[in-house]
Amino acid sequence: MIGKYFSWVRFWAVLSKEFIQMRRDRLTFAMMVGIPLIQLILFGFAINTDPKNLPAAVLSADNSEFSRSFVRGMENSGYFRVVREITTEAQAERMLAVGEVQFVVTIPEDFSRKLQRGERPVLLVEADATDPAATSNAIAALFNLNQTVLNRDLQGSLGHLQNTPPPFELRIHRRYNAEVVTQYNIVPGLMGVILTMTMVMMTALAVTRERERGTMENLLATPVRPVEVMIGKILPYIIVGYIQVTLILLAAKLFFEVPMLGSLVLLSLVLILFMAANLSVGFTFSTIARNQMQAMQMTFFFFLPSLLLSGFMFPFRGMPGWAQALGEAFPLTHFLRIVRGILLKGNGVTEITPNLWPIGLFLLVAAIIALNRYRETLD
Repeated sequence: MIGKYFSWVRFWAVLSKEFIQMRRDRLTFAMMVGIPLIQLILFGFAINTDPKNLPAAVLSADNSEFSRSFVRGMENSGYFRVVREITTEAQAERMLAVGEVQFVVTIPEDFSRKLQRGERPVLLVEADATDPAATSNAIAALFNLNQTVLNRDLQGSLGHLQNTPPPFELRIHRRYNAEVVTQYNIVPGLMGVILTMTMVMMTALAVTRERERGTMENLLATPVRPVEVMIGKILPYIIVGYIQVTLILLAAKLFFEVPMLGSLVLLSLVLILFMAANLSVGFTFSTIARNQMQAMQMTFFFFLPSLLLSGFMFPFRGMPGWAQALGEAFPLTHFLRIVRGILLKGNGVTEITPNLWPIGLFLLVAAIIALNRYRETLD
């Protein structure tokens, strides 16, 4: 009676067939193993919500033991790494705009004299607050420094300065996001994340879908060249991408009041390069995948590390060196810096160029691989 409804022989036959099919579909099996492994490595080793050793520049007009003690105290806190001593405010402005440093500390000329007189001089700390999560803990550590960092220097006749209030005042200037609004950082970044996901996915399915439906033979029978096929399939999705960007910008302005200080024309030109880079990746995947399922798997395999290593979800400078080096290879990492720089900082061509050429290089490499992978015949 039981055999009428369930047979161990039939069950083992189906089970064996599935394992055989899995063994033949090596790409899918590799994705099943590789994606969890990537998640384990990235979340276990690369992700850090408390970034330290953040690059800082010092603009000091006071060469005294007090100013040197403060700088050493910053570095000893573990949150700051002084990478350069600058001499002008213009240098400080440029380094913050480009993203070369996260902080600029300005020590006034009369710092030591006012300190010894008990006049509580002011130290200015400018922070790039476009990503509040990357600076919040470091700023909190600064407020503890002015209580104790000069205790070893304030001895003898200056010992009374160790009492409260602190001997000097720290004035924090959060640049580009004074109110520390998280949406100012997240909403512009969503533009890059959404475009990466949709551009790669839609294009990855393009050639694969035609192969499954049997229309690839008709396309290959025409005199259309590989580069023509590639551009013809990419261009419609660029138009779709611009529609997505327009909706995101409208929502950012109307609902989240994200400031848009830079040129939207410049942003639209950068978008062409960024979308083309992602579409080239999708086109490459479509030439490798044998079915739409594999195309989707490869899309996720590319999108996951792009998302986690780009600085969208977690502070980029909080990751270890190897993870930052890997993140620099993805176009999303550079696009996030560009879009936040244009909208929040008002950056122009000069400021975005260091992040523009890596996207162009990625596009060139991806396009060459895609064209070489494209098969002009079914063979």
